[in-house]
This record gives sequence, structure tokens and C-alpha cells, in this order.
Amino acid sequence: MDNTPLISFKKANIINGESIVIYGLDMDIYPGDFVYIVGKVGTGKTSIIRTMTAENPLKEGEGTVCGFSLNGIRPKEIPFLRRKTGVVFQDFQLLMDRSVEANLEFVLKATGWRDRDAMDKRILEVLQDVGMETKAHKMPHQLSGGEQQRIAIARSLLNRPSVIIADEPTGNLDNETADGILRLLTKINKEDGTAIVMVTHNRGIFEKYPGRVFVCKDETCNERLENEVIDLSLTI
Repeated sequence: MDNTPLISFKKANIINGESIVIYGLDMDIYPGDFVYIVGKVGTGKTSIIRTMTAENPLKEGEGTVCGFSLNGIRPKEIPFLRRKTGVVFQDFQLLMDRSVEANLEFVLKATGWRDRDAMDKRILEVLQDVGMETKAHKMPHQLSGGEQQRIAIARSLLNRPSVIIADEPTGNLDNETADGILRLLTKINKEDGTAIVMVTHNRGIFEKYPGRVFVCKDETCNERLENEVIDLSLTI
């Protein structure tokens, strides 16, 4: 396996607005990794995600994502960085005025696809990957929360990203539906080798579906040591 990290931070200060929320972040995420970022609300978990996607600037320390340096990244480079990452949100962020197929087509066109046949083929492929191939012509409001999140995951797969970055993807779902989403992400990770970086409050998830765990607390974020017990209060 390639030993070059897909995502790397070295002594990076992570900001939210103008305030530093995490000091001196060291984090390397490799191809095929499944990584959880956990911690209380306000400890900087989502700020790390936003820094990875260049939504938040990196002003101190070093950071790279999929070959792009986050230090002084130019605005015109950011869309290319984001094409190499797939992002999944807690609230799905589907376009409610168009069908599932049109949602996916919108992303392909926005990222440079032009060939109609190639787009149709890729849309079918990602819908099959998430078990939603029969839902292409449905409107988002006709789908359950779990189905909408599966469509959001399909959307994240369109450009064959090296890593999926998921910010509380099960936060709005019941436990059974959340479990189905984790099974799907685990399948994508194991079968395709796609790295997963997932923010979650749900301790049950990272105990049932093991991966590397980074714990955010006291303005730091460090990897959990093997067999280290995480205080449940940290994940509320």
C-alpha cells in the first residue's frame, strides 16, 4: 500500500472564524484508512473537516490533502482539491427541486463532465454502489432520511475520490438506519480502498465498526492509544 498520506497535518493550528480551536494538530491519513474524529460539541471536530476541504484557511503549521498544500492554496485550486475528496453532510444537502438523477448530474456537470453517455453510466454505477438504482427518478422528499443519505454518499463517489469526508453522516438518523449507513461506508472502504474520515458523536458506532480514533478535547486532537478507554462524556 502507498505510504504517502492522503491527508497530513503537521503542528497545524485549526481555526473557527478568527479563533484557534485546536493547537498543533498532527494527523496522517493513509489510503484505505477508516478514521473517526470524536469529541464534545465545540472542540473543533468540524473545523478540522472544513480545513481539509479548504473552507477554513490554514494559517499556521502545515497541511496537505490529496497532493494539494493547504498553506496559501489559491482559490482556483480549491475546486480541484474538492474533486479528489467526497464530502457527506449530516443534513444531506440534496437539491430538493430536482430528482435524484438530476442531483447527481448537476455535480458531474459542475466538475467538468460533458459526455452524456458517460454521465448516465457513472450515475447508474454510484446508485448501484449504494443500493439506490431504482430511485433515480424520485424526488428527495419522496425518500426516507436513510435513503437520502445513501444518495448523498452516491454523490460523494461520483468523481472516484481517494477519501470520503463525512461530517456526522448519521446524526439525523435512527440507530437502525445509522447502522446501515456505517455498513455501506465500511463496504466502500474495504472493497474500493477509499479512505473514510468521519466525525461522529456516537460512541456505539466506532466501537462496532473499528477504525483509528482521534479525540478532540482541551484544544488538542490526538489519536487514541490502543486499548485506551474514551470517557463517554467526550462524545456527547
